[in-house]
Amino acid sequence: MKITIFAATLALLAIGPGARAAEPAHAQGAQAACNRECLNGVMDRYLEALVHHDSASLPWAPHARYTENNVEMRHDDGLWGTITALGSYSLRAADVRTGEIVDYGEVTETKDSSAFAVRLKVKDGQISEAETLVVRMAEFGSLNGGVNPFAHPTFIVKPIMNQDLLPGQRRSRKELIAIANGYFDTLQKNDGTLHTQFDPECVRFENGVQTTSANNKTLLSANSKGCEAQFKLGAYRYDDRLRARRFPLVDEEKGLVLGAGFIDHSGRLGRFKLTDGSDYESPIRHPHSFCLLELFKIVDGRIRQIEAVFITVPYNMPSPWVVDTSKH
Repeated sequence: MKITIFAATLALLAIGPGARAAEPAHAQGAQAACNRECLNGVMDRYLEALVHHDSASLPWAPHARYTENNVEMRHDDGLWGTITALGSYSLRAADVRTGEIVDYGEVTETKDSSAFAVRLKVKDGQISEAETLVVRMAEFGSLNGGVNPFAHPTFIVKPIMNQDLLPGQRRSRKELIAIANGYFDTLQKNDGTLHTQFDPECVRFENGVQTTSANNKTLLSANSKGCEAQFKLGAYRYDDRLRARRFPLVDEEKGLVLGAGFIDHSGRLGRFKLTDGSDYESPIRHPHSFCLLELFKIVDGRIRQIEAVFITVPYNMPSPWVVDTSKH
């Protein structure tokens, strides 16, 4: 099957601009040619090249951009030089309208395995953008009292994320983005107010670790509760700002939305009360930011499952992908 997809992808990538000259004016140009199978084939080819340290074999656009952990660099640098293996885990979403695809997986560099995600944009049969986050575990040791809550990731297949939605379960592209953005609104200065809707069976995975309805002593106590219950408690009040938000990919057939941005922590909040009156201690007591790629599964207008990778970056670090005009 992979060989068939790969061959189909090569054929599609070989189509020149002249072959698309007869398309109607409202068509999406090259994106109309690269359907879901094509985008999956490009991602297969990208990951195969990555594990073999062979960036040069890929069809990069003349001014292609590559970032790793929020830093722009050459597309043969960083992980391209240190990867030693890819795990079998793969979770994908594809946006045929914009020519974007994302893959969540596991990568090994020598002896250390990490959660990672890569987003590609395919334009005119070439890769014009590649954005990667690699969650190298050592960076989390200074949080949560020196205990690393993501030290032992587990990568399991999540069938709900891969399922196509029935027509009645789907929402428009605009609605899907609004629901995902509502999650970010709920997380920002979380005071117990919900700005989105959650499915009662909502589960969240972060950096390969389940962080809702979880029995994990290295996580915050609120992580034993479900998605909605956590936010109704106001357990994330120390998340001061969720900025530079963008939603580059919407997979309407599967109800998936890819969100990106930064969570900023001023570090000023110490002990505070949850909405149930109990005391809570912020795990972050210094200026700090997370950079994230977060995938939302939305069914019947409610968030059903979440897959996220995020890394620590310098406080208020800007994004190479957006112009952030917000005030600090």
